[in-house]
Amino acid sequence: MRRWTNHLKAFFGWRRVISVGTDALNEYVNERIEQGAKSATINREIAVLRGMFRLGYYSDPPKLTRLPKFLHLEEHNVRRGFIELDEYQKMRALAVSTWLQALLEIYYTYGWRKREVLSMRVRQVDFIANIIRLEVGTTKNREGREVPMKASVHALLAECARGKRPDDFLFTREDGQPVRCFRKAWRNLCVAAGVPGLMIHDMRRTAIRNLRRAGVTEGVIMKMVGLKTRSVFDRYNITDDRDKREALAKLEQAQEAEFGHKVGHNSTEELPQEPTTNERKVN
Repeated sequence: MRRWTNHLKAFFGWRRVISVGTDALNEYVNERIEQGAKSATINREIAVLRGMFRLGYYSDPPKLTRLPKFLHLEEHNVRRGFIELDEYQKMRALAVSTWLQALLEIYYTYGWRKREVLSMRVRQVDFIANIIRLEVGTTKNREGREVPMKASVHALLAECARGKRPDDFLFTREDGQPVRCFRKAWRNLCVAAGVPGLMIHDMRRTAIRNLRRAGVTEGVIMKMVGLKTRSVFDRYNITDDRDKREALAKLEQAQEAEFGHKVGHNSTEELPQEPTTNERKVN
């Protein structure tokens, strides 16, 4: 693991497990802050260490008898990037390679993680049943995932799979080599589309927001995108200015409809009734 090799190993590699407690964790955090590491980076490193301890604690028989209290720093540098539909359409139009168009469509539609998509094999796409499967163990949370395909996804993946065997990589370049890194192509595409600085992870936020706007329930969104906890969903489910404007517009419409209904209902009751023919004769 990169985080263990680059940072954690030098500090914790020589220590006995029993000596790793709050003091050692605080010392590590302070050292990383002095090195200029961001809170989010430190949290991810501590998460790796926590995972190692949990494996030992829950093994049978247990390799350790206690779990220290792991720190979690408040993150102030959380990204809030989104891409709007017109910007995405411009990116799709400028992407000349089929594999790049397909990757864009997958990221924008399902919000999957970069590596989850790049590691896909042809066998994971069922074109007859119109389903994509992420196999158990290939995702970050190690759980499988299955989603239906919309027409645009089906067409692009069919082109990517053309002439390939089931175990071949789904996304390959023109020379047949698997797409493992496309940082340069992504950067150039974003600049050309007028969205410099856009990250692939921003597509994840965008997909969650789009699904929520479409009325998809929270539980279904979490299963489709691959979120295990509500806290993670809340972190991604960021409300932008457009959401706020739409919410205010809906509120105004509801209030106007309710006010108009009450006025119309009350005004009918308060109008004087015309006397009947018999009442006129008596008078």
